[in-house]
Amino acid sequence: MPDGHIALNSTGNAGMATAGSGDVLTGIITGLLARGYERRDAAMLGVYLHGLAGDLAANELGEESLIASDIIKFLPKAFLKLKNE
Repeated sequence: MPDGHIALNSTGNAGMATAGSGDVLTGIITGLLARGYERRDAAMLGVYLHGLAGDLAANELGEESLIASDIIKFLPKAFLKLKNE
């Protein structure tokens, strides 16, 4: 962060290293900003949710065949999982 704060994310996997995955992350963060989240919170929550959706997708579909649209498909489940934790 601009103030020097460093955050480590515990979600995500190698299967997410695919075309369009960064675009999905940008969309998640932008959506959170549009909902009124502060920039810092939107960035940290967006990265976490992006990785969590990727992990949920990989658990069901496997890392080898993961594509960006799979991350999008599992995003609602990631929000629900976060809400229930």
